[in-house]
Amino acid sequence: MDITGRKLFVKALQEEGVDTIFAYPGGMVTDIVDELYKQEGIRVVLPRHEQALIHEAEGYARATGKVGVCLVTSGPGATNTITGIADAHYDSVPLVVFTGQVPQNLIGNDAFQEVDIVGMTRSITKYGVTVRDRKNLGKTIKMAFHIASTGKPGPVLIDIPKDIQTQTGPAVYPDSVEIRGYKPNETVHIGQLKKAYKLLKQAKRPLILAGGGVNLAGAGERLTDFAEKMNVPVVTTIMGKGSIPTDHPLYVGNSGMHGRYSANKAVSECDVLFSIGTRFNDRITGDLNEFAPKAKIVHLDVDTASISRNVVVDVPVVSDANVALERLVEWAEPKNTDKWMERIAAWEAENPLEMRRDKGLSPQMIMEAINDTFPKGIVVTDVGQHQMWATQYISLPRGKKMVTSGGLGTMGFGFPAAVGAKIGAPDTDVVCITGDGGMQMNMQEMATAICEKAPITICILNNYYLGMVRQMQQLFYGKRYEITCLRRNIDCPDNCKGPNKACPPYTPDFVKWAESYGAHAIRVTSEDEVAEALATAKKNTDAPTVIEFMIATEELVLPMVKSGNPMSEMILK
Repeated sequence: MDITGRKLFVKALQEEGVDTIFAYPGGMVTDIVDELYKQEGIRVVLPRHEQALIHEAEGYARATGKVGVCLVTSGPGATNTITGIADAHYDSVPLVVFTGQVPQNLIGNDAFQEVDIVGMTRSITKYGVTVRDRKNLGKTIKMAFHIASTGKPGPVLIDIPKDIQTQTGPAVYPDSVEIRGYKPNETVHIGQLKKAYKLLKQAKRPLILAGGGVNLAGAGERLTDFAEKMNVPVVTTIMGKGSIPTDHPLYVGNSGMHGRYSANKAVSECDVLFSIGTRFNDRITGDLNEFAPKAKIVHLDVDTASISRNVVVDVPVVSDANVALERLVEWAEPKNTDKWMERIAAWEAENPLEMRRDKGLSPQMIMEAINDTFPKGIVVTDVGQHQMWATQYISLPRGKKMVTSGGLGTMGFGFPAAVGAKIGAPDTDVVCITGDGGMQMNMQEMATAICEKAPITICILNNYYLGMVRQMQQLFYGKRYEITCLRRNIDCPDNCKGPNKACPPYTPDFVKWAESYGAHAIRVTSEDEVAEALATAKKNTDAPTVIEFMIATEELVLPMVKSGNPMSEMILK
C-alpha cells in the first residue's frame, strides 16, 4: 500500500533508530511536523534559532556517536543552518539536515522563502540533493544516513519540496543502499603501513601526532596501547586531545598556535612524525616550510584528499585509524626512547604551561577547579580565549570527553552544543565553558535548556572583551582596541586604550538574565569562591546553572605563535 511522503519520512527515522530530532517549524515543513506529532518514540526538540538548532544536533552527535538529525523550513530556516553545516563539515560530525522546499512547480520562480539551499551548501556537505520524485524519497533518506556516518563522517542535506511530502508512493524503506562512486575505505594497504611502522621503529626521536580522526574512530585505546608498546611520546591537535589520557606519562600536550612549549619543540626536533587523523591545518603547522623540518612524516588518514594536501609527506597511508592501529598494535615492539623523553621533559621544565598565581583569580585556576569537580563527563567549549585555556588546562582521563569547534572556530557553538550533548547523554555531567562574547551569540537557547530540563553547568569567563581579537590587538596592533570592548557605548572616547574608571557598566547582567529564565546563577570574583560555586552547580539537577567568572581583561593565552610564523617562534611571556 502506498503512503504519503511525510509518513515515509517518519518511518525512515524510526527505521534508522533516530530517537531525537532538532526541528523548527515553518510553512514548507508543516506536513512533516504534523506527522511527527502523531508518532511516539522520537523526541522532537524545539530550539529557539536554527543556527543553535544545528549546533545542538552537533553536540548530540558528538556526545552519543549517533547521527544528529535536523529539520528546518525553506528560505531563512535553511540558510540559518549554513554556519552549523560548515562547522560539522570541518569537524567531521555526522549530521542529516532535512530542509523543506517550495512545491516543485514554484522552484525557480523566486517564490516566497525559496532558496537553492543544495547549491549554497554544495562545498560544505558530503552530499546534498533536492528530492524530485516521490518514489526516490526512501532511497534518498537511506543514502543520507549511510553517507553521513561512513568513511570520513560529515553533514548531508536532503531538500524535500512540499509536494513530495504530500504525494503518495511506495511505503518501502530499504535495508541497505548501493551508491555508485561512493566506496568508503574499510581496509588498510599493508605494504604502506609496514613502511610507516619501519620508519617509526628506526627513529631515534619518534613522535606520534594524534588528530581528531582518532577520536572520531573511537581509536583512543588502541592509540594508547600502540604508544605504550612502542614507548613513543604523543602530542595532539586540539581536536585530538583526549585520544590518549592527558595524565598518561607519554602524553606531551597539544601542539600548534597555542600549544605547549614542549609539544611544539618536540614536533620541531623529532626525526619521525607519525601523524594519525589530522589534516595539518595552518593552526598546527604555522609556516609550512618550517614544519617538522627534521622529520620524515607519516600521514595516516581515512580521507585520501587530506593526504599531502597541506604537508607533503614521506609515507601516506589511507585507512580508518582503528583499522590501522589494530595492525600496528600487533606489530609494536618497545623502543628505547629514554634520552628523547628526557629532552622533552627538559623543555617542559624550561617553559612549563603555567599562569601566574599571585594576582587573584586566573583561568588556569578555574579549569583546575572544573577538573576537580567534574572528573568525568563532557566538557563543551565555545570559541575564543576560554577555548584555548580549556584545551590547555582541562584534563581528559579515559572516559571524559571534550567537544569544541575546531576547523571553523564558530563563536556561539558552545552553549547550544552543550544543550544537545546533555539531551543525548542525560545521565552525564555536561559543563559548558564559554566567553561573554560567544555566550551572547546563542544565549536564547537558555529557553531550550529549561524546557528540555537539561541541567548543564555554564561557566562564563567574563573579561569584558572579545578576548582573542583583543589579544592580537594588544600584541600586534598597538593596543588599538577597535570593536572588541563589550562595555563600549556611544559615549566612550574613540581612542580608548583599555579599561578605566570611566567605563560604563557591562550589558547584560548575566546573573539577572539567567534567573529571568528560571536558571540558577552565581557570580564569582575571587579564587576562594570557585570550588563552592562549581560544587553547587553540580548539585543543581533541576535547571541549568550559570557561573559568571570575573577574570582580568589583560589575561593572555600563552604560548602563542603569530599566524604564518614557524611553530618554533613562540611568544612565551
